Amino acid sequence: MTLPYAEPLTLVDPAALVVPEPPRRGEPGGAPCFPCSDSSDSNLIWSDDTWTLHNPGQTGLVGSVWLASRAHFDSFADMPAEVATTFAGVCGRVERAVLALGDVGRVHLYRWGDGGAHFHVWFVPRPLGRLDMSGHLLMTWEDVLPAATDQQIAEAGRRIAAAMA
Repeated sequence: MTLPYAEPLTLVDPAALVVPEPPRRGEPGGAPCFPCSDSSDSNLIWSDDTWTLHNPGQTGLVGSVWLASRAHFDSFADMPAEVATTFAGVCGRVERAVLALGDVGRVHLYRWGDGGAHFHVWFVPRPLGRLDMSGHLLMTWEDVLPAATDQQIAEAGRRIAAAMA
């Protein structure tokens, strides 16, 4: 395990519990759902009748993209059956498209549901040869990498979209 920090790391105490938890984007009382808004089209690179694929706003890992459902639901637990039947196939297509960028060691699939209540997953490429960034710590490294340019992100999105077509 390699962290992008110098030793010694210092443990911190966990924060106090917050119960009930505050509403997320897309939940009653929360901010509007981003994938359901017109704003999400600004980084749209590919879509079909069930899914939309988006470039991130900013990243140090060029080729990162997020996949969202067109239907508004929260998680695997309430994913409609007709959407679930297409999930594995579209994930395979996205992974192949990201790998086709070249210089990608692995493509990691992540799902966090803490920010918004609309189903979405992230595809994040680990750069080829960057074994220090392997596994679950890739996102920790992403936090400290230099940001890619808007042009680099857009070009990767164009290439991924072409591979999805």
